Amino acid sequence: MPLQVKYMAPDFELLDENSSIRKLSDFHGKWVVLYFYPKDDTPGCTTEACSFRDGYGEYLRSGVVILGVSPDSPKSHAKFKEKHNLPYTLLADVDHQVCELYQVWGRKKFMGREYDGVFRTTYLINPEGMIIKVFENVKPNGHASEVLAAIR
Repeated sequence: MPLQVKYMAPDFELLDENSSIRKLSDFHGKWVVLYFYPKDDTPGCTTEACSFRDGYGEYLRSGVVILGVSPDSPKSHAKFKEKHNLPYTLLADVDHQVCELYQVWGRKKFMGREYDGVFRTTYLINPEGMIIKVFENVKPNGHASEVLAAIR
């Protein structure tokens, strides 16, 4: 079960797609959409990423920072970002410590196979750093609009 509403979002430090260190606390004072996704350049993750890209202007006008997190490497993120023209930051949680911290890592099943992975989850964090909404079991199509509606 992911972290709940009214919890302070735990701070963390991860490398972005350029291998620069980014901390959640760097964005204190801004709304943050922190979305966790399983893997770069897979169909569902691409749909979700591109929907945030397509709505990016609205997020920007609303003063919202978008941060995508997956266990992929900075190099993988750089390719994914360039290929799909993503205008926001992607963070590499290679050892899945932040996924575990945010309670979005665990046993999954796909086509009869069990494995550990990321549960597609989005946190909406207010400028004071408090989680104000949690989107669980996210459906990639239309998710960016759903998040934007929760901000307004």
